[in-house]
Amino acid sequence: MGSVLSRIRGSIAFSCYIVNTIFWVIPILLVSIIKLIPITPLRTVCSYLLDHCATAWISVNTVIERIFHPVEIIIEGDAQLSTKEWYMVIANHQSWVDIPVLQRVFNHKIPFLKFFLKQELIYVPVLGLAWWALDFPFMRRYSSAQLRKNPKLKGKDIEITRKACAKFKSKPVSIMNFVEGTRFRAEKHRKQNSEFKRLLKPKAGGMAFALSAMDGQIHKLVDVAIYYPGKTPSYWEYISGQVKQVRVDIKVSEIAPAMRGDYMNDREFKISFQNELNQIWKDKDLTLEKLAKQ
Repeated sequence: MGSVLSRIRGSIAFSCYIVNTIFWVIPILLVSIIKLIPITPLRTVCSYLLDHCATAWISVNTVIERIFHPVEIIIEGDAQLSTKEWYMVIANHQSWVDIPVLQRVFNHKIPFLKFFLKQELIYVPVLGLAWWALDFPFMRRYSSAQLRKNPKLKGKDIEITRKACAKFKSKPVSIMNFVEGTRFRAEKHRKQNSEFKRLLKPKAGGMAFALSAMDGQIHKLVDVAIYYPGKTPSYWEYISGQVKQVRVDIKVSEIAPAMRGDYMNDREFKISFQNELNQIWKDKDLTLEKLAKQ
């Protein structure tokens, strides 16, 4: 009976999320079309309207969650947050559930989260258009083999990052980056021979390029550790009421001087940046261990 009720609950919640998404995507797309008009004040107003629509979208999602699959999110840390600040947000990545958790935790507390997304995700029905309209940065990574085959591609991903981040200079923004690059899996963890117990090795490039592209405008780092008691849930387990609690630790700090520079051409800075990020990851690993013992 419990399994049947979970399926019913999950199906209703999923239907509500779809309806809510379609409801908000329509005005988001309409405003984004107006935003194409090359008048700077108009584009600025449209950007604020788009973020207000997106914030309302997340607020209704939170209501749906509380009705159909309430989750207790225990937040630790003494973070002082503001919707008028520019932030770089980094977090460990274990499940698609990380995204609704982060959205719920930070909604109305910091500017709307802009996620770095793989280029392929722009083709996701409905959501891909919404992400495009909301100026989510779509990234295209080139492998070493591709660069060897076509050297002209070198630096293209950096240029894409710069163009994406240029849109964020006119109003406060929160740039979200899962610096592990992919979700944590035990097999991936073994293959990496990672020094971290609960994390994959962090990839510094995307974060470094984004900070550089913003020319010092981002000066706050929000470091988030997400822990799921028991096991890492799937999205279905989340919306069907099988996730009862999530623990989140938030640390806010100034962007260290060692994290500002030319990551592509300055080898000394590149090493310094990687060391700084590795230290953050070591601290996060310890934080996750602490959360697991509570």
